Amino acid sequence: MLEPESTETSRPHLNRRPLWRDFGEIVLLIAIIYTFVNLTTARAVVEGSSMRPNFETGQLVIVNRFAYFFDNPQRGDVIVLHNPRNGKEDFIKRVVGLPGEYVQILEGRVYVNGVLLDEPYIERFCTSSCDGTWQIGEDEYFVLGDNRPSSHDSHSFGPIKRSLIVGQAWVRYWPLPDVAIIDHPNYAPVPKDFTPPPPTPTRTPAPYTPPPPTDEREFDPFSGI
Repeated sequence: MLEPESTETSRPHLNRRPLWRDFGEIVLLIAIIYTFVNLTTARAVVEGSSMRPNFETGQLVIVNRFAYFFDNPQRGDVIVLHNPRNGKEDFIKRVVGLPGEYVQILEGRVYVNGVLLDEPYIERFCTSSCDGTWQIGEDEYFVLGDNRPSSHDSHSFGPIKRSLIVGQAWVRYWPLPDVAIIDHPNYAPVPKDFTPPPPTPTRTPAPYTPPPPTDEREFDPFSGI
């Protein structure tokens, strides 16, 4: 004999878990996210006028520490670096020259391997005591502030080691009207094969050679001779 079909239907039910377990999972998730964010990023406060007009004192910036873990800094990147002369102090600068390149600054304008860089983000170029030439090493970068007349950068301390770079300035998040992803400029191609011009020779004055002694007596009108 066939059993009659049940008229009862299955009802969904909620599996209730202890509140402490849910709370613990939330705390653990927050701790993991917080740790990941702090390992891969840092927060920096802009101080001084060296990056005007693109960065102002008091602006807050997120620095991507992870940006150069698998890649190299690129020309135009805005980076945070340790001061080469004081490791307890950090700077924010722009990468201009890459490893192995020849950088020349002439009348304040930057030439890399003989090519003039188009830098529309510069408001004022440096025209006093900024010119020079630098051959960048294989593990070095040439960095400059956007406010060229008022920036302590590779003009004065030369190319920096990559180990001094903290990370790439990624997002400006305060004050709210200035919130933005930091732009990366585009440059004309720079030739890889470049022979730097020979250094300008400096003339060394010839050493002074005294005249040879003479046996002739000097005439003295009062000698009575």
